[in-house]
Amino acid sequence: MKQTIILGNIITMDEKRPFAKAALVKNGVFAYIGSAEEAKRLAAADAQVLDYGDNYIYPGFLESHCHGHLAGDRFIGQANLGQVGLTDYAKYREIIKEYIAKNPQREFYLASGWVENEEHVTKAYLDEICADKPLFLHTGGGHSMLLNTKALEWAGIDAAYAKRVGYEQVHVDENGEPDGYVCEAPVFEIVPKLPITLDDAKNYLLAWQDFALSSGFTAVADAGAEVVYHDSPKAYHELEKEGKLKMRTYAYMYVTDNVADPKAEIARIAAQRAELSGEYFHIVGAKAFLDGVTEAHTAWQNQDYLDQPGYHGVERFNDHDKMVQLIVEADKEGMSVHVHSEGGGATHFMLDCIEDAEKITGNLDQRNVLAHLHFVTPEDVRRMGATGSIPAVPPLWTAKIPGGPYEQEVSYVGKELTDQAYPIKSFYDAGANVVFHSDYPVSPMMNVKYSIYMAEKRTTPKEMLGGICQPRNVKEAITREQSLRAMTINVARQWHQEHRMGSIEFGKIANMAVFDCDFLHDDIEKVAQANIVATIVDGEEVFKA
Repeated sequence: MKQTIILGNIITMDEKRPFAKAALVKNGVFAYIGSAEEAKRLAAADAQVLDYGDNYIYPGFLESHCHGHLAGDRFIGQANLGQVGLTDYAKYREIIKEYIAKNPQREFYLASGWVENEEHVTKAYLDEICADKPLFLHTGGGHSMLLNTKALEWAGIDAAYAKRVGYEQVHVDENGEPDGYVCEAPVFEIVPKLPITLDDAKNYLLAWQDFALSSGFTAVADAGAEVVYHDSPKAYHELEKEGKLKMRTYAYMYVTDNVADPKAEIARIAAQRAELSGEYFHIVGAKAFLDGVTEAHTAWQNQDYLDQPGYHGVERFNDHDKMVQLIVEADKEGMSVHVHSEGGGATHFMLDCIEDAEKITGNLDQRNVLAHLHFVTPEDVRRMGATGSIPAVPPLWTAKIPGGPYEQEVSYVGKELTDQAYPIKSFYDAGANVVFHSDYPVSPMMNVKYSIYMAEKRTTPKEMLGGICQPRNVKEAITREQSLRAMTINVARQWHQEHRMGSIEFGKIANMAVFDCDFLHDDIEKVAQANIVATIVDGEEVFKA
């Protein structure tokens, strides 16, 4: 029997025993938490010792909503525009040209991390960079894309397609021809068709795993595991069979907008679960998009956009009866539904559906997830708690960024609503099981220390973005303990895994993250400077700084 003694300042997230100095791990599971003396007494003579001194040990951090394949793809398969920060088309051009020069063998080129602003560019910008192969410019948020002429031809996006889909999602020039800009449904049609191999996908997932483990995360939710590449679940499965998966992934499978047959769709997902799920990759539900994002003018709001009377955003999955059926059928299979819900209108719609589904199922603990929740009415905050729904909220998005998305939001929905964004504390006050998400790599960070900092300060640390950011909606700031729970035990509850992970307790999986900072008590500015020391999975050190 393999045994390991873990020594350090342990913050357990267990209310019965919040602090300890040692843990004993047997065969990957906590067998004792308490004093160093007792741990050594109980351990076998040949037990391994991992002594982290004065550093702080936490349960392995958990991510409630991210995109593993996309993250790995952006690490090694794309030109990375995210390094630029705010939009700079001259620098974008340099990065893309350099990437093309280094990868002449590729059939197409993808650059991701584009930050949309008021400066409008068209296919002509990309044609100048690359005219002989398809080139796609993808926003960091993933809901918008710019295509060069070759890419438009490859994707079959012409004047007829634009007219059929609608000019909100396919922009056209004065002649009715697509100008290169597309958003929402067309993007989600294009991305899965990009030619990659299963081996590519496996390499992307391994690169993603390395990043997540090195950041202190030991389990994640892949929100739409096959959105980017249809065979990503198979790639996860093969990697697990090969013994290469260390980080546990709980996957929600993508459901198309207003899916024709919700019952058949859940049956499909249940069959995939039976075929592909294991210990390190496990399918737990369905993922749907209700709307887009405010900065792309596509979030489904409760009210009209100020700059476009009569328009309140893009309603993607908006069939009430089909969503109710989806939730009911998922419940029969012991699964949940996880939705992208950015605007207040989308959230209101989903809570209506959940309420009606719960009347049918009688299950008030299905743990359906609403992710993003940019704008939410007080009544819908209350309903989130009442329905047992899980708000997945992004503390990393709470800052007011002058000259960036903030001004955009004000022009679209007004200053009053913009300043009420991301009501995290209100969700806690309503009794909801609040979880943090990064939406990585849609958002450019997946970061423990900055999540804690921004949940408390509602702005970025001084060293980020040149210190230009300002606090927003500070009344929604939360405590350090609440932040830690939103990245540990609360996320475990989202997956119905709270009996196995999320806290350092007897019988749970021995996953831990070690930092050189006391996230509960150190000065908040010190928190922003924290460094990871190590990550432990199943009692084994899988990353060391």
